[in-house]
Amino acid sequence: MADVTGPISTLPGSSHHLLEGTMCDRHPDRPAVARIQGETDSFGSEMNDVCKECLEADRAHARSPEARTGTCDWCKQPATDLRNARDYEEGLAGPVNRVCGACQKPQDDEIRKELDRYDREHGPLDDDYDD
Repeated sequence: MADVTGPISTLPGSSHHLLEGTMCDRHPDRPAVARIQGETDSFGSEMNDVCKECLEADRAHARSPEARTGTCDWCKQPATDLRNARDYEEGLAGPVNRVCGACQKPQDDEIRKELDRYDREHGPLDDDYDD
């Protein structure tokens, strides 16, 4: 398992570049097929190099009711729709929280309003940097 030091803006579960010849962290005799971001905090994150079997098992667990059930970090209420999120006001490398949909929606709605306002005032962002 590789550690990445310094701020990282992606969330646990994100895929990252896998170096050729990397072996699975859990099965050292098998080639890794993916590098998946694990535990993440403001100091950095763990990267998990996984073989096909481990990747499929990790994805199945992430979709399971067990993985999405618990207490929301923001409202402290029980929830069955938890997901990883950051408070945008704390920055892209702020702490990763497990939050329910009811807490995430107002933040997403506020960002959508801000982006729509920006588009009205400045026009849509142009992703074509070949000019």
